[in-house]
Amino acid sequence: MSKNPVYEKLMGCYDSIKEKIPFTPKVALILGSGLGDYADGYSAEGMIDYHEIQGFPVSTVPGHKGRFIFTHIEGTPVVMMQGRVHYYEGYSISDVVLPVRLMRLMGAEILFLTNAAGGVNFDFAAGDFMLIRDQISSFVPSPLIGPNMDQLGPRFADMSHIYDEDLQQIIRDSAAAMNLSLKEGVYLQLTGPAYESPAEVRMCRILGADAVGMSTACEAVAANHMGYKICGISCISNLACGMTDQPLSHKEVQETADRVAPLFKELVTRSIAKMGKSLNGK
Repeated sequence: MSKNPVYEKLMGCYDSIKEKIPFTPKVALILGSGLGDYADGYSAEGMIDYHEIQGFPVSTVPGHKGRFIFTHIEGTPVVMMQGRVHYYEGYSISDVVLPVRLMRLMGAEILFLTNAAGGVNFDFAAGDFMLIRDQISSFVPSPLIGPNMDQLGPRFADMSHIYDEDLQQIIRDSAAAMNLSLKEGVYLQLTGPAYESPAEVRMCRILGADAVGMSTACEAVAANHMGYKICGISCISNLACGMTDQPLSHKEVQETADRVAPLFKELVTRSIAKMGKSLNGK
């Protein structure tokens, strides 16, 4: 049987860092825009810089630091991905999802995805949070294309429940405890890096999307293939192109994300605390 270069690279990355993993994480948390400094509130019990991992893709986006942080959040062992890589940076789709696969090999059972996204639903406003109930990943290549890695998951992965319903309820309950209004909807991933045209935004809405972004969905496909339980929250950083008179800029996205970051952090912390208890059967 011929070797699969994607699998060989993944295992090479894992072998190069496995001695540096301080404990088995239960939750893998990807920190999107606005949550980049979330890890600063916790004492790092271990840290692995992406540059230390042979062949590992390194984020080129401002505000994405590029390292794994190991810590406990409310007693739950967590590995945080501080800085993700995006398809628009020029990486292959298999490299974009390599970190998600690597955290699964570390032992993570839950993948908690966060991002900043453009709202395409007219009921949304900048600063809202959207629980991701489902997704559309058809506009980026599937990370499962190519020879199937049977060691990771099945050839034809079922995508009927990508986002775990129990985890969704935990996030709803956490938001309710904060008296935080939580939107819900479908996330659609486009390649980026350009923002969408008004016609593309209308297309997204017609297809059933509520929010659009440049990450997340491909990660969820790879994670689902590997048997993770998955949940996700989008911070609606702006209304998408054509919905207001304002031109879009990364500065606006970052400013909104920073403004609501304290609420986002509290929602994530409360949710992870409940998830940890659910994993322990409490």
